[in-house]
Amino acid sequence: MPCCEGALTPAAQAALADLRGLHPPPDPGSLRLDVLAAIGLGLLLAALILVLRGRLARRRVSVRRAALADLAASRGLDPAARLLAQARLVARLARTLGAEGADRAASLDRLLATDFFTAGPGRALTRDLYARSVSDTEAIDAGLVRLLARVRT
Repeated sequence: MPCCEGALTPAAQAALADLRGLHPPPDPGSLRLDVLAAIGLGLLLAALILVLRGRLARRRVSVRRAALADLAASRGLDPAARLLAQARLVARLARTLGAEGADRAASLDRLLATDFFTAGPGRALTRDLYARSVSDTEAIDAGLVRLLARVRT
């Protein structure tokens, strides 16, 4: 900088002399192993997450399987306890399907396209649960098995 040499102090001239000069960018054709390793690690982690997610999804028990297992567990109970277990099963099913409200029986019948809970043996689980006589739990059981076969969640 011949034009400015007289105007700059020696400290400023020393600082300017220490500045790095122009240089070309790195060669784009060369492979950088650190970048390739980071990309490979990211892909490996993504694949691992997908595998774990698939296994967890298979482990989840479907609503139908859980309900059928509860129904099978209630078969060894006495009639009154069996009716209560079936009613609890229907209450959980109604919560899961979103059929709660003032008229749960009608909502369940509408969702499952049946009349099991309003006019059939399922009435004992929704409207006649506290009746003095114990209903036919076998008929209720058979009807619930048929209805649970329609549930797809």
